[in-house]
Amino acid sequence: MAAALSTTAVPYIDKVDFMKLQNGSDIRGVAVPGVEGEPVTLTEPVTEAIAAAFSAWLSEKKKVDASKPLKVSVGHDSRISAQVLQDAVSRGIASAGLDVVQYGLASTPAMFNSTLTEDEAFLCPVDGAIMITASHLPYNRNGFKFFTNAGGLGKADIKNILERAVDIYNSFTDEGLMKSKREASESLKRVDYMTVYTSDLVKAVRKAAGNIEKPLEGFHVVVDAGNGAGGFFAEKVLQPLGANTSGSQFLEPDGMFPNHIPNPEDKTAMKAITQAVLENKADLGIIFDTDVDRSAAVDSTGREFNRNRLIALMSAIVLEEHPGTTIVTDSVTSDGLTMFIENKLGGKHHRFKRGYKNVIDEAVRLNSVGEESHLAIETSGHGALKENHWLDDGAYLMVKVLNKLASARTAGIAGGSKVLTDLVEGLQEPRVAVELRLKIDQNHPDLKGGSFREYGEAVLKLLENRVESDPNLQKAPVNYEGVRVSGFGGWFLLRLSLHDPVLPLNFEAPSHEDAVKLGLAVASAVKEFPALDTSALDKFVQTS
Repeated sequence: MAAALSTTAVPYIDKVDFMKLQNGSDIRGVAVPGVEGEPVTLTEPVTEAIAAAFSAWLSEKKKVDASKPLKVSVGHDSRISAQVLQDAVSRGIASAGLDVVQYGLASTPAMFNSTLTEDEAFLCPVDGAIMITASHLPYNRNGFKFFTNAGGLGKADIKNILERAVDIYNSFTDEGLMKSKREASESLKRVDYMTVYTSDLVKAVRKAAGNIEKPLEGFHVVVDAGNGAGGFFAEKVLQPLGANTSGSQFLEPDGMFPNHIPNPEDKTAMKAITQAVLENKADLGIIFDTDVDRSAAVDSTGREFNRNRLIALMSAIVLEEHPGTTIVTDSVTSDGLTMFIENKLGGKHHRFKRGYKNVIDEAVRLNSVGEESHLAIETSGHGALKENHWLDDGAYLMVKVLNKLASARTAGIAGGSKVLTDLVEGLQEPRVAVELRLKIDQNHPDLKGGSFREYGEAVLKLLENRVESDPNLQKAPVNYEGVRVSGFGGWFLLRLSLHDPVLPLNFEAPSHEDAVKLGLAVASAVKEFPALDTSALDKFVQTS
């Protein structure tokens, strides 16, 4: 590294393609070396530049009195690169003349909440918030999510910030980097904000139960945090409400994730929480992803509430409170869920696109044009409620579930988590549910120099044409993403990934034989595209 301070550009800083760090409305990259073929992209200077760029963007948005610096809160999950990146983020914020408030280990929803909380003792509300997380990705990855009191930043905002970061990064000097270190130490404050956030969750359950101090007394609830940031839920939320949390597991933060991936969609993770519920004879199990913006549950019999079943449960709870409301979901939800929401619960199911921000933004849009919606939820476990500022908060979703248990107890209804199981009675679930990923080889000559997106669109167009000429298949009358088709008692959806050269294929059917028929319908169209890796689909249809 350069020894002498200089006002010229820093010679040892690598060239970086900042735009490749964008992942929809998040920023993601490699933060830890050691994995072959995955060079570090989120270096300290890159991180500092991104934080400075967010600070500049925020200053423009807020346009406030320069005599009172804006405040930005910074939190992180349990990843091993968290501390290094938190320090770099803090330097970037300070270099832009803003005050830094570090929260340390925190959840993504708490970071958004810090822009809304009014409590001067905790330096709230802050003007902006940065969460350092890469959700359930491997230990070597990390990234950033950004918030103001208007919610999470969108794709266009992230692009704007990364464009600014390029200029900031290219103008770095040794002297400037040293100065930002000094400024960070001068403007930095530390606050235990999670105390405020968890206290609000506890109050919400007590209020729903009629202001009873310990509404969960007598309930046994186990938590699996997967060594992410969600361990607080057992000690800081459930125990003050009177719940027995013995048997809870993997509550300690460990960024190597030694027990299982913290992901409510992961089969190993769900098996772990199910086993904990059964072994401890608990009433309920709760599992979170790394940064606690997603969650799932397990009832006392070991029945999982994730994916379509979690959406059905939350829809039942919300439609009791708001009869007839619209439930917005992502595109891979089942036909059985639609029937459950519309025929059993009397609501309206608006199936939209993949991507939690897409789903949330669509619910906000529907409300703005006069169609009432109170729940936006993805099969991944991202769920947001209108009453909670449209924040996808895994802990708040579980608070709604706990409210149901507590209010049932108050009303004299016994049976533990059976009250939840009863809420999803009548949900039709397929015998076979499969997701396959068909990758596009971007170097294949069949792309003829075009983009993978253009190639993927051509695949979808041909499939659509084939479906229209097949009497056994019926195209979905309303569809916002890819090609969704019903047939043979089930359905399939082929769509283009939001970010990657991949065509994910989902299908559900009443039997393996019917699933194979759906698979063959797709296979006959996609085989005409040699750049598409159809090996997973070929293997599936050949197992009949």
